[in-house]
Amino acid sequence: QVQLVESGGGLVQAGGSLRLSCTASGLTFSTYSMGWFRQAPGKERDFAAAISWSTGNTYYLDSVKGRFTVSRDNAKNTVHLQMNNLKPEDTAVYFCAASPRSSYITSRYGYDYWGQGTQVTVSS
Repeated sequence: QVQLVESGGGLVQAGGSLRLSCTASGLTFSTYSMGWFRQAPGKERDFAAAISWSTGNTYYLDSVKGRFTVSRDNAKNTVHLQMNNLKPEDTAVYFCAASPRSSYITSRYGYDYWGQGTQVTVSS
């Protein structure tokens, strides 16, 4: 059974930083691309960042480029999302997701497995 467990969310002031982690089990982590999505109240779940399993290439939503960094540790079955210079508009529940694909990983429809999410709240 595949499980993705996120951690690291919380409340932070604008301009602050948080580091989210997602640990996977039940799958061969090194052969899965990993993505981070976020969902604000009343809005759809949107792509934030992803890292390809095959190339290590990273992809970002335009509004988080230069502030967020996605990385992975295959030895620990973990993907991280370092978030710096956080803004109130970054407030959302953040979900990690796993995809066996190396392309189509900026769309939520490209992912097979999802975590339960972790809340990130940025105060102004």
